[in-house]
Amino acid sequence: MSQEPTEGAKLRSVDFEIFGHVQGVCFRMYSEAEGQRLGLSGWVKNTRRGTVVGQVQGPPHLVNEMKVWLSEEGSPGSRISRAVFSNERDIANLETTGFTTRY
Repeated sequence: MSQEPTEGAKLRSVDFEIFGHVQGVCFRMYSEAEGQRLGLSGWVKNTRRGTVVGQVQGPPHLVNEMKVWLSEEGSPGSRISRAVFSNERDIANLETTGFTTRY
């Protein structure tokens, strides 16, 4: 679902890296589903370091909701030890379409 900002509306973009027992299809699949449920744009993927990285874009309140989900809830069976958010910034337009898994 693509969201176009209305006049004066702000969008946020934030990169993330999630540490802990989070690798595998389950965390990526649930992250993608949660991002889609919230109507956000972005992506998620596993790293060779055993973490999950990605980017989330959308209205600030929904990006914040996703940040809470990524840092506190995650997928069933995941154990999140730390969530790092970086490069948080206002954007004029979405830079990605939909919420997907990257490989």
